Amino acid sequence: MVPIRTFALIASAALATSGCAWFQRDTPVQTAAMPGQIEPIHAAAITRDLAVFWVSSNGCTDKSDLRPVVDHMGADSTITLRRIEQDDCETPIADGIELIWSFEELGLVPGSRVSINNPYQLPSTIPTT
Repeated sequence: MVPIRTFALIASAALATSGCAWFQRDTPVQTAAMPGQIEPIHAAAITRDLAVFWVSSNGCTDKSDLRPVVDHMGADSTITLRRIEQDDCETPIADGIELIWSFEELGLVPGSRVSINNPYQLPSTIPTT
């Protein structure tokens, strides 16, 4: 026969260790793979209602070749710029090109807090001194 005190201790320990299943996660769970490949960027700027990116181009990159993927977590959002179509042209643009998305296109409210999830890459031409 198990003493009541031991039974209560075992029951308390079981409840304490299984308690994590009772709480909802604050972080979103990614269930589907993101499209394309993550695009290294030269620079990015966020204004009240625009997201501006500077990316590499071999001469043929345009806005339709990249897709911004927006993840929301509470009041914050993160943009990950993904390359959907490769630029196989042979006339590289040294400083890259500027691409702009409005917050409306991204499904964001003007003035939203936004961060960028892409790695930075220096332009192909670096001035020498």
